[in-house]
Amino acid sequence: MLCKLAKHVYTVEIIPELAQSARGVLAQLAYDNVEVVAANGSIGWRPGAPYDAIIVAAASPLVPPSLVEQLKDGGRLVLPVGSLYEQKLLRVGKQGTTTETEDLGECAFVPLVGEEGWKSKLYSH
Repeated sequence: MLCKLAKHVYTVEIIPELAQSARGVLAQLAYDNVEVVAANGSIGWRPGAPYDAIIVAAASPLVPPSLVEQLKDGGRLVLPVGSLYEQKLLRVGKQGTTTETEDLGECAFVPLVGEEGWKSKLYSH
């Protein structure tokens, strides 16, 4: 969906096989404005920063500082934050060096694994 709304989209996947599969599906669908990166998404993707918006589709125990740092001034970050079993969907807006956080409601997502997310030996790529 995001590739229909944005000029360019980066998507970051920690499991290389899933990243490769996503590349294949996007190519079949002829979406050429999406770049799939196999990397630790909990710290974002610095080569493409700064971003107007970042959407995280996995739950984090906290708002990853790296993701906030990669936002443009006026940018926003949406992500689920909380425990492994229930979270709150947060929208974090960045203005200069300050942030404003809005609670968008309860939710439940799979865990964000990585350096600034949940630790797991299973995903130690």
